[in-house]
This record gives sequence, structure tokens and C-alpha cells, in this order.
Amino acid sequence: MLRFAPSPTGDMHIGNLRAAIFNYIVAKQQHKPFLIRIEDTDKERNIEGKDQEILEILKLMGISWDKLVYQSHNIDYHREMAEKLLKENKAFYCYASAEFLEREKEKAKNEKRPFRYLDEWAALEKDKHHAPVVRLKAPNHAVSFNDAIKKEVKFEPYELDSFVLLRQDKSPTYNFACACDDLLYEISLIIRGEDHVSNTPKQILIQQALGSNNPIVYAHLPIILDETSGKKMSKRDEASSVKWLLNQGFLPEAIVNYLITIGNKVPKEVFSLDEAIEWFDLENLSSSPAHFNLKYLKHLNHEHLKLLDDDKLLELTLIKDKNLLGLLRLFIEECGTLLELKEKISLFLEPKDIVKTYENEDFKERCLALFNALKSMDFQAYKDFESFKKEAMRLSQLKGKDFFKPLRILLTGNSHGVELPLIFPYIQSHYQEVLRLKA
Repeated sequence: MLRFAPSPTGDMHIGNLRAAIFNYIVAKQQHKPFLIRIEDTDKERNIEGKDQEILEILKLMGISWDKLVYQSHNIDYHREMAEKLLKENKAFYCYASAEFLEREKEKAKNEKRPFRYLDEWAALEKDKHHAPVVRLKAPNHAVSFNDAIKKEVKFEPYELDSFVLLRQDKSPTYNFACACDDLLYEISLIIRGEDHVSNTPKQILIQQALGSNNPIVYAHLPIILDETSGKKMSKRDEASSVKWLLNQGFLPEAIVNYLITIGNKVPKEVFSLDEAIEWFDLENLSSSPAHFNLKYLKHLNHEHLKLLDDDKLLELTLIKDKNLLGLLRLFIEECGTLLELKEKISLFLEPKDIVKTYENEDFKERCLALFNALKSMDFQAYKDFESFKKEAMRLSQLKGKDFFKPLRILLTGNSHGVELPLIFPYIQSHYQEVLRLKA
């Protein structure tokens, strides 16, 4: 089984979605079940409703799953596994307080040396009668694994101390719950971000202590760098949030296309998730960080907008009149996002605001003069834009820039865009709705 294990503690990050996509693709390729495991054991950080938001985003992206579990439902199992390790003398109780450990960390910092927990501290404050934590005994050997992307990764004994499995309240730590559940659901391959590399030796040690003889294959994805600073994209970067991208009018298909493309060798530029399942290969992923590029994402989004079928295009733009499909297709040529497309069609159909948008009193007067001339015309009586234009010029007594700029604004709500002769057939059939001024 493969899995994606998000925490409901904030908006889904594009790096997390990228991991979800790759795990899903490989599960499909290997004909293995795909598990979604909501890692909700950190109750203080959980945000109500974020689990459902994550699931909805996955559905939007075309990702389905065979099993959905909440990690908190397995806490009894986690405690049972901790008890097993204690009985087998592979784990121990530690009574050292958080305050004591904090002082030791500060001392290490002042002495400019890495902090490392010492097993001799375990019973130091036992007489204070506060609840102990449970720690796994530190290894006396190196821990190494062959990463599918990063290749050989090795941690020496001095880099690994006796780390916590159960907190004072008997809740499992992230690494313990994760390692136990990966065993429980027989996870065979884990694709996740490289920020988890330091967690991997701990999870391997836990699984080995629990008697696992079925090692998991790991693939740690390089981080995604911000396009301006070149630093890791953090949750503070708007574009790192999948929810923000969707709200900005990026199509799920384009987001998936983009996240599969970056840092990868792909056979074509524009593709669907189903197509990617046919050729995706973990070995083609670069081990170097990928740079986020909003401009390229917008380009891919433009291509996917063009691929939308008629019914989906009408649904997404909230347009009910099928006669406007041709106009929508024309507007798509100038749009990078669904938001831009919806704005263009809204400006076309809504009353035109000549006061707010445009320049000066003289311009307003020209707009009003042309508006009055156009109101007297039956747009459908003209065989083409050229004959319509000549009559509109004659009635308004305007020409050149004084005619064309007000005309475009009165007919489209925008000072630039698709050529008017191309739009004119759609204006003809909707001119009474189009030719309106905002009060």
C-alpha cells in the first residue's frame, strides 16, 4: 500500500500536494491500494474543518483513495506498541522535566555544540512524581537507507539520541505514530518532502525495534524554492497554498500538470493526470530543488482552459447562454486564469462604468455621445462590423481614436482586447444587454 499523510493544521502546501500526486500515480502504476491518513494526533494544532478541506482538494485534483483513516483512532495501538518496546527493554521511561531539558539545550547552545539527550538523565527527577515520557534507546550503529531520489543517506550514531515515543499524556509523537501506522497498513513506498529526511532514521529504528523485516522504500522530494527570493517556499508565501491558487482561478488540471512537471523529465508539456500515470518514473525526478514559476503555471493554465469542453466551460464561468461559448473561446486566448476569463465576460455583460475607469470629462462626453448614437441603432440590421462602424461614426460624428476607444469600452467594458470585428457577432445577439451604462 502507498499513502499520503497530511496534518489538518493549515492550508495544503503545493509541496504536500505534489507528494500526494506522486504517491497516487505510483499506487496506480503498481496496482496497489492508496491510503489517506489524516495525522491528527497533535490536537492543539489541529484546525477544525481542515481535514475535509484537504479531502475536497484531493478530489478536485482527480485523486481518489481506497482507504481513509484518522491517526487519532489508532492511539490505543500506538500505546500497545510502546508497551511492547518497554517490556523488551528497547524503550525506557524518562522523568527528566521539560524545564531541565530546556536548560541543557541552552547550555549546549552557549557552548556552541549540538544538543544531544543523555540516557543518564532518565531518572534524574523521578522523585518529583511527574509523569514520564517513553523514549526509544539510542542506537550504537549508523542508520542508512537508499533513497529513490537522493540515493545513499546515512546517519551516524552521534546524530541519533534516545528520542521520545510517548509524551507525558501518553499521546504518541509524530515519528512514533507515523512509524507504527506505516507498519500497521503495510506501507511499501513513501514519497514525501525532503524536510522529512531527518525523521526517516527514527522511523526506521522504531520499525526495526518492533520487529519489522519488510523495509520501506523512501523517496524524498527536493524542496520547492520561491521564484523571487530563491529560498524554500514557506506557508507565508501566498502561491504555496493550493487553496490560494484555486481562488486565483488556476484549474486543478493545470496545477497537477505543473507539479508533475517541475524538477522532472516529462515527454510533453500539457497532459492530464491519467496520461502521467502511463509514463511517470521516479527515476526521472531531479535531486535538486525545483523553482516555482507562477508565469509558467499561468501558461499551462491557459492551455488547460483551451481544453475545457463546452459544458465545463459554461459551468466554471457561470454562463447559462450557450450562444456565448464562441465569445468565451475568443476571450480565453487572452486569459491565463479562470478569474481573468470571468472578469472579461462580466465586463462584457455588465453595465459599463465610464466615470470610474476613464480619464477626463471630454472622454466621458465622447462616450455619452457615442452611447446615444448606438442606442438608436439596431445592431442586428448590419451584415458585418464594417457597415455597423460606418453608421455609428456618422451618427456620433466621432472618428479615429475618439471613436474606437469609447466604442470598445461601451461594447466590452475594456480598453483593449480581442479585435471588435471578431466579437461583433456576439454583440449583435446580446446588444441590448451589452449596451448599458452604470448608474
